[in-house]
Amino acid sequence: MPTNYLRRRNDAVKAGPGQIDRGRRVSPRIIEITVGGVTLRAEILDSPTAERLWTALPLFSTAERWGDAVHFEIPVPSGRERNARTLGEPGLIYFWSHEERLVIPFGKTPISRPGEVRLPAPCNIVARSLVDTSLLKCVSPGEKVSVKAATKG
Repeated sequence: MPTNYLRRRNDAVKAGPGQIDRGRRVSPRIIEITVGGVTLRAEILDSPTAERLWTALPLFSTAERWGDAVHFEIPVPSGRERNARTLGEPGLIYFWSHEERLVIPFGKTPISRPGEVRLPAPCNIVARSLVDTSLLKCVSPGEKVSVKAATKG
């Protein structure tokens, strides 16, 4: 039997929800991030850090604010990836590997220059929010955070 046939077959078996099966998305992996009374739904992206995050769910933490960004500690060790960014974009969810924190910017941070959203350090992109992240404006430091796989529906 040809080896490439076995490889394709094994890849198809290994591909779970939201993973790539030879370039085709099987199904999106959706998470719900609840901070106080606000819930964001986000799609987990395809990256090593995002995979570690997905595997570690559910996660619980406490919210902190940094300008117009919410961040919180999560126990998911992961190094900095090649595509880590210092300039953020509202709507994307980042993992700050040095501090093991998720960072969700929705506007300027204290170190931002005009017209940019600057992250605290190079951060890995792990998810894309499916709703407006500016909903987090009402979050206060100390509010409880949960990150869970979204239920269907």
